[in-house]
Parts: sequence; structure tokens; C-alpha cells
Amino acid sequence: MNNSKKRLQGGKKKLGQNSRQVGKIFLIAVSVIFVVLGSRFLYVATFKNVKGHNLTSATRKIYMQTQVVSAKRGNIYDENGVLLAENTNTYTVYAVLNKQQKTTAGKPMYVTNKRKTAKVLAKYIDLSEKKIYKILTSANKKTFQVEFGNAGSNLSIETHDKIVASKLTGISFTKQPARLYPNGTFASHLIGIAQSTTNTKTGTSSLTGIMGIEKQLNKFLAGKNGIKEVRATPGYSIEDKTKSTAAKNGDDVYTTLDSKLQTLLESEMTSLQKSTDPVSATAMVMDAKTGAIVAATQRPTFDATTKSGISKMWQNLLVESAYEPGSTMKVMTVASAINSGNWHPNALYQSGTYLIDGQKVTDWNSSGWGMISYRQGLARSSNVAMAHLEQTMGAQTWKKYLTAFHFNKSTNSGLVDETAGGMQFKYPIEQANTAFGQGIRVTPMQIMQAFSAIAGNGQELKPYFIQKIINPKTKNVVYQGKRTVISNPIRAKTASKVRKLLQDVVYKSYGTGTAYKISGFRVAGKTGTAQIATSSGYSVGDENVIHSWVGMVPANKPKYVMYITLNQPKKITQVVTKSIASVFKPVMEQALKTDSSHRSATAIKRVPTVNNLGATESVTTIKAKKFVPVVIGDGSKVKKQFPSGQTQQLTGQRIFLYTGGNITMPSMTGWSKNDVLTYAKLNGITVKTVGSGYVYKQSVNSGTAIEHKMSVTVKLK
Repeated sequence: MNNSKKRLQGGKKKLGQNSRQVGKIFLIAVSVIFVVLGSRFLYVATFKNVKGHNLTSATRKIYMQTQVVSAKRGNIYDENGVLLAENTNTYTVYAVLNKQQKTTAGKPMYVTNKRKTAKVLAKYIDLSEKKIYKILTSANKKTFQVEFGNAGSNLSIETHDKIVASKLTGISFTKQPARLYPNGTFASHLIGIAQSTTNTKTGTSSLTGIMGIEKQLNKFLAGKNGIKEVRATPGYSIEDKTKSTAAKNGDDVYTTLDSKLQTLLESEMTSLQKSTDPVSATAMVMDAKTGAIVAATQRPTFDATTKSGISKMWQNLLVESAYEPGSTMKVMTVASAINSGNWHPNALYQSGTYLIDGQKVTDWNSSGWGMISYRQGLARSSNVAMAHLEQTMGAQTWKKYLTAFHFNKSTNSGLVDETAGGMQFKYPIEQANTAFGQGIRVTPMQIMQAFSAIAGNGQELKPYFIQKIINPKTKNVVYQGKRTVISNPIRAKTASKVRKLLQDVVYKSYGTGTAYKISGFRVAGKTGTAQIATSSGYSVGDENVIHSWVGMVPANKPKYVMYITLNQPKKITQVVTKSIASVFKPVMEQALKTDSSHRSATAIKRVPTVNNLGATESVTTIKAKKFVPVVIGDGSKVKKQFPSGQTQQLTGQRIFLYTGGNITMPSMTGWSKNDVLTYAKLNGITVKTVGSGYVYKQSVNSGTAIEHKMSVTVKLK
């Protein structure tokens, strides 16, 4: 027993020793682990990096959100602050067909009545009820949703709101940033367009200019997006302003365009296009004193908001397309001859044909007019007279003047893809051809630039169409357009003599421009008819030429220069000069009424902003500023006004106030053509005008309810 006890006690003692040994080992192991982990935690806390992964960055990704703050694109205005382009949203409508789509309360979020849906949508999108119903019913049973192609895209806010108000089950929309051009077809190629583009890195959408001024000045208009850093944790979020940058909104651009003149020009050019069906046509009006382009357009054109017609002509014909100008170039030839001492107006020459180096120059009247003076030769638009003048001056002198007038050189308008033109000038016959506008290619902008020297007493002005660029926040002027003299190709006396000669074109019985007379003003100008150069020679026939006209009014001291081209008209129902004059005369008359001298004698005031004011109060406010209010509708409040509030207008102008409700035809007696066109555009009616001046008769009586797309004819005198 004693031995057993001893063995038991010895075993316990040994076990205790082992336990203490294990405890020491465990304590050491724990200490080692603690030291290792502590060191690791200390390293991570100090350097914030694990296996190449930055913990600060990872934490920021969890708790910090980077948001792009989109900059607002700048607006584009006319010279008086009338809005030409602004930001908006467009919508694409779609129909949900999946019957599993329901609200939390179990109500359907899919189309439940396809017949009704088709009937209602057909009122607002350009698809028939039958086609919409087919789209809704022919979809596969597994189809989640359907769209309606182009007809259901680019819907305006107004159309979106009307569809929403119909409360159609299952109809939804996607929203996209868009650019609104409230005047529709309005100097479209010059103003250009901006479209929504998506940044693949950030997924944000923004507007980018892809044509015209929108593209030319995109860096000013676009502004710069900002960044907003937000710390997000469960229950709250807060912006970290130390890491955020504010967006810089785009600058506002003011053009030199006059909205009223531009609207009238668009209307007259549309009429010209319909009556003559040309391949193309252009028109520009320039302030002769400054070089500012106050109106400009081309055909074919397009509606900048809907993009209707844009596929017909993407090219800006004012600067991108070079063509042979024909007889308008004769003005430069005569100016060069006078300035170089080679002009003898009463000297006689044999008209009809003229041989140069064995090759024939022929007048448009190939039999000629016998022996006539050079002065008469200009009025009759004789090619032979100009060929003689070129030969008398000498090719190098003539070429020197072509260079001085800046032909064969870009006007540097700033618009993309502007061409410099060109010419064939190697052989004597080519040199003579350029004197009457063949073998030399120009742009309308180059013609306007050259004619500024004729209108402006020898000073050639650079045409410009940007009045100023303004920072909308600070109101600082970022850029200021101005009158720029680029050269003096001729003397002032020369320019004066040329303008006197050009009056013969209009007022002599044998002149080619008798259709361009304007009552109360003397007109100086020149017609042009250029054959189309082809691989087999020049085209023949009245329909295969480019007709043109350049006019300056008043002739002694021009305030405006207008240039019009009509390229290959397919329909000729009257003398072409009369067709072109139907554009020139009313537009020039309107320009002369609102020129600087007229404005100095008539007060210019800012139009009051009356949006959301009561109709009666608005009328009183407008009248107090010496404007003439025209209320559209019988609503109680003004929803929209034109021109916009705070724009500068001549007193006595009509201000249109849209109130909604029932709209009736007003009495238009005494209205100008421009007023009629503005009213028609605001109310979605078509109008045909007969004559020029002011309205004295209308086909729809005042008080008649106006219906959408109603047609009205007004007579003016």
C-alpha cells in the first residue's frame, strides 16, 4: 500500500509538472501570436495596405460615393436676347406587357386595355391606332415591354404630360437630355444642333454640338462637369466639400441674327422652294456697316428640334459648298478696272462673241446687241465686255485684285469644313472666264465679304455672326464680336462709282434686274446666271444653271447687302428674277424698317416678363411699356409669351400672350407679314400670304375657333 501511495503521489507530481510545462508553452504561443498580430495590426494601421490593397481606398468605395454634377449647357440667343436654343428633356414612350408587374398593393403595372391604349397613343405619336395595336398584340408572350420606334422617341415635355394625363396603365417613359430649338426651322445649318452623348466611363449623358455654332463654340457652351463626394452610411449621407468640385455651367452665346427678319426670310425661302423646286438655294442678309450677318438660311433645311429633313442636306452651303458664281463676279471685274485706271464706260465694243487665243467667249444673248458701251454691257450682263476688261487690265493685275478681294481664301468664319474655293487661271481663256464668273469657285460667305467693300466705300469687312459670349453667372463678356476691316481692295471713289453703275441694272429698261425695285429706296445690284460645269462641258438650259442676285440698299449709302442663290430650279413658272425678287423685296423692306437709324428714332425697351400673371394684368403691363399685347386663348393666366420677357424690342411691336383654353382667330388688319407668321407658328396653323406690306383682308373671320393645322390666307398691301 505504501508503495502504491508513493507511485500515485509520484504520478500526480509528474502530471503537475507536465501541466505547468504545457501552460508555459501555451503562454509562449499566445504571446507569439499576440506579438505577430499586434505587429500586423500596427503595420496595417500605419501603412493601410494589405497584399497590395489600399484599405483607405477600399473603405472609401464602401462609404464614399462620387457623383458627377452635370454642367448646364449655355443658351443661344438672337441679337436682342430672343431664345434660339436651350436645354430640355425628351422622352421615349414604352409599354410594359409582362403581367407579373404589379404594385405592392397588387394593382397592374402592365397594359390592361390594348384597344384603349392604342386609341389614346395614336393622338400623340405619329403612328396609326391600327399599327400601335398591332405592336401591342403581336409581341411574344415572354416580351417584357415594347417601344414604338421613331414615332415614340424624342417626345416633347408637352406630349409626355398629355400622355401621362391620360392615365394609361402600363405606359412609361425614359428621359434623355435634349436641346430645344423653339423656332423649329430657323437658320438651322448656322445654329446647328447638339445631341445627347453618353460618357462610357461615368455613364452620364451630356449634350455635344455636332453642327454649326453648336459645334463651333462647343467648348464655351458645354461648360465643365463637377464632382460631388458623398459619405454614405446607414441612415444618413453628407457631402465632403473638401473633395467636391462645383460644375461650371456653359456660357451663353448671342448671335447677330434678328429673329423677326430670320422668320420672314425662312417663310419666303420656303415659298421660293415650293414654287421652283431647286436642287438647293441660299440667302444671307448682312449689315453693310458692320459685317454682321442678320439673317441666313438655305434649302434644303431641317427642323432642328425634330430633325425632320436633316437627311436631305447635312452640308452648310454658306461656307462648305463652292460653286461658279457667274455674273455677280462682273461687279469685281468692273471695280478692279475702275480702280486700276482701265475703265472707259462710254467706249464701244462689239457684243455677242469675242475670240481669245482661238477660243470663243459668248454673251448669254449669242447674237449680242451690236456695238454698245461698256456701261451698257454691265447692265446687260455681257460676258464679252468683261473679257475685254480682263484683257485690258492684264491677267496679273486682275489676279492681284482677286487676291485683294480675298477670293480663293477661307473667310475663317469658324464654322467647320469651310472651303477656300479655287480657280483655273493658267491659260488666257481661263483668265478671261474668271472675269465673268466661270472657272472660279466661291462660297456665299466669300461673296458677302467681297461685296462689303463695294457697299462700304472700299473697306472689306469680315462677316461675323457671333455678337458676344457671356458667362451667365458673372455676366462677364467672354468674347465680343466686332466690325473688322480685313483690307481695302479699292478706293472709296471706286466703290461709289460701282454702286452708281449697278443702279443701271435695276432702273435701265435693258437692265437684267428690273424686278428688284423697292418703293421708296434706290437699289444697286447685280444678277447672276452660271452654267453648271460637268465632265463634258457646261450645262445648257434655264433649269441647269445657278441663278443669283446681290442687292445693296439704299444704293448711295447701303445699310444692308443681300445675296440669294437658286441652284437648278426644276419648275419655272415665271421669269426667275421675279421668283428671287419675291424673297429679296419683302425681306429687305423689313430690314430697312428696323435698321439702326429707325431704332434711334423709335424707343427700344425691354419686354416685361408676364408669365404666370393674370391675363388682364399682363395686358396692362405690356401696354404700359408701349407694346401691343395680343392675347391668345381665353385662359386666366399667361402660360407663354413671345418675344420672351426681358428681350429688347422696338416699342409698338406686338407681344403675343398665350393663355390656353379656347383660341379664336383675331383681326389681323394692320399686321405685318412677320406678325402673321409668328402668330401662325405659335398656334400650329398654316398661312398663305398674298402681296406685301400690311394685312387688309383675311380668309378666316375674326372670332372663328382655331383648329389645329387650319389654313388661312391673308392679303397685304
